[in-house]
Amino acid sequence: MKPNLRASSDRLLRRIEQLAAIGSIDGGGVCRLALTEEDRLARDLVTRWMTELGLVVSIDEIGNVVGTRLGVVDGPPVMIGSHIDSVATGGRYDGTLGVLAGLELVETLNEANFQTQHALAVAFFTNEEGVRFAPDMMGSAVHQGSLGLIEALATKDENDASVGEELKRIGYAGDDAVATVTPRAFLELHVEQGPILEKAGTTIGIVTGVQGISWTEYRVTGTSNHAGTTPMRLRHDAGFVAAAITTEARHLADQLGGDQVATVGVTELRPNLVNVIANHARITVDLRNTTEDRLQQAEARMTQYIAKLAAIEGVEVASRSLARFCPVEFDPDVVNLIETTTNECGYACQRLPSGAGHDAQMFAPNCPTGMIFVPSQGGISHNVKEFTAAVEIDAGLDVLTQVVLQLTE
Repeated sequence: MKPNLRASSDRLLRRIEQLAAIGSIDGGGVCRLALTEEDRLARDLVTRWMTELGLVVSIDEIGNVVGTRLGVVDGPPVMIGSHIDSVATGGRYDGTLGVLAGLELVETLNEANFQTQHALAVAFFTNEEGVRFAPDMMGSAVHQGSLGLIEALATKDENDASVGEELKRIGYAGDDAVATVTPRAFLELHVEQGPILEKAGTTIGIVTGVQGISWTEYRVTGTSNHAGTTPMRLRHDAGFVAAAITTEARHLADQLGGDQVATVGVTELRPNLVNVIANHARITVDLRNTTEDRLQQAEARMTQYIAKLAAIEGVEVASRSLARFCPVEFDPDVVNLIETTTNECGYACQRLPSGAGHDAQMFAPNCPTGMIFVPSQGGISHNVKEFTAAVEIDAGLDVLTQVVLQLTE
């Protein structure tokens, strides 16, 4: 019989506060890039909490950490998962809410002395953000078999340190094989990281899927020359090409409309001097769409534009894919269950796709998967000002608890 359980958002918020102290930066945010010393300390803390709650902890070869609470019957667990790494100027809720909410649910079950029929697992995955090592969602991608372990371990950061080396350095190169368990179901509670719920006055977002993501790095090689003596018609300006790509990305998104978004996140010029024409540029383009055909159209148009631009300006452009994920739809039965449960709990809700990538999208092709969003104040995330009110966290935790109780039975 399903118990009438109510998890404690107060206790959850205290854990969020404790974890945010690791890698804390001015303004209340965090900097915990994957496989840094800050990430190690955070991993140590969360793993200790898992052990204290009686979970059976395993660490796999890509550094994913899973704590399992056994059920009455043998078999795969219902898994709650997210991440604890951050961007360089991140907030304290992104990723951590989903992991620590899972621990709070486990503690609530322990206090009630209630054993679920099916096992319950709480996981955090390596390098979800993809800031230090590309691609993002690396740990969950390896876990679910969409990215090879050897390829992931060999990935290097800008300082030529590899994932495998850094896992060993921080003590999280685990012995357990990856992708050995397909969960009975996978759930992720997450802050929305956007403005839709707040603007609608909605407490819970029922996530229908995750839009496709295409990250590409372009390196432009031109010719350095004097900024005052070189006629415009004779220039081979890498800086101009980078700027033109930036404006074209916005133009492309405006033209395609709908769910299409485009972002230039990195621009680097060399020699980066006020009176010298740049001979080198590095630029990244992030394209996203909820529809695969439209995303491919955006990619093709950007590729054609850059090729034409390079020919006109007389520069060379080399491209490298950093990440490519197709749009993902979540399991209709799980989506319906979350919506029904939210309505029964009395919270205002709406369906929406996720604009950001999440570990959940790696599980969606292999097991019933769903996500629960709670609002982000001002739509702000990846920012030290990221904030979600306690009452909204409490609502998300309540819905998560009730959905998990149904899935584990």
